[in-house]
Amino acid sequence: MESKDYYQILEVDSKADQKQIKGAYRHLAFQYHPDRNREDPQSAEKMKRINEAYAVLSDPQKKSQYDAMKQQFGSSAHSQFRKSYSEQDIFSGSDVHHIFEEMSKAFGLRGFDDIFKEFYGPEYRTFEFKKSGIAGGGFFFFGRLGRGGHPKMQLPLGETLGKLSRFVLKQISGAAFPEKGADTNDVIRLTPQDALKGGPYAYFHKKKSKKLVVKIPPAVREGQKIRLAGMGEAGKDGGEPGDLYLTVKIKKPLMQQMKNLISGIRK
Repeated sequence: MESKDYYQILEVDSKADQKQIKGAYRHLAFQYHPDRNREDPQSAEKMKRINEAYAVLSDPQKKSQYDAMKQQFGSSAHSQFRKSYSEQDIFSGSDVHHIFEEMSKAFGLRGFDDIFKEFYGPEYRTFEFKKSGIAGGGFFFFGRLGRGGHPKMQLPLGETLGKLSRFVLKQISGAAFPEKGADTNDVIRLTPQDALKGGPYAYFHKKKSKKLVVKIPPAVREGQKIRLAGMGEAGKDGGEPGDLYLTVKIKKPLMQQMKNLISGIRK
């Protein structure tokens, strides 16, 4: 039975650094490249496992999450990890395509796109476009949902702007991609006493017509911002809402207000 432990697949120690992980992947990717193993029907599956292992272990965040699952679930860490990560999630941000292209140029082997089309069939899609002087492209796994239940895309073929790339991919796949809502800003006015002691404070959210209880940090200062996660504008196509930032304004005592008023009149 083939191992599903990412470290064993890459033949590296769990304490291997990023340079060692990349070196191990380059070696194995060349060794098991399907073009060099045409008589071995198992090489394609072996290569898929190697690609997946590298994409996870070469990403510090994914590697950290996988390590945490290994501690919690032991030998079943891989199956637990794949419950949360689709192919798109795993390969998002990976430099696998760059390494494949290097091998393609150096040894005349097929590159990233050809290999992934063979591995994943019609689920793997690529796109390229040129508009207003901006060239771009990328790939996505059609029909496979990323984390959060929404399709995602990877853009390794060129630099693009987020909105433009989402528009192009929507035209190709017909999928609606989630966009986070805009952040909003407002003012919260505190008495000097409330600003000093902090604690819960009632704030009325005008746009949502609802009263919120805001936790004020002790000794908050004039001009500081308090973030209320998810209380900004609604997201689009299932995207997360934006955040609300409250700028602290400290009310001046009545006597100070009168002095300021009188001073202004005299000028």
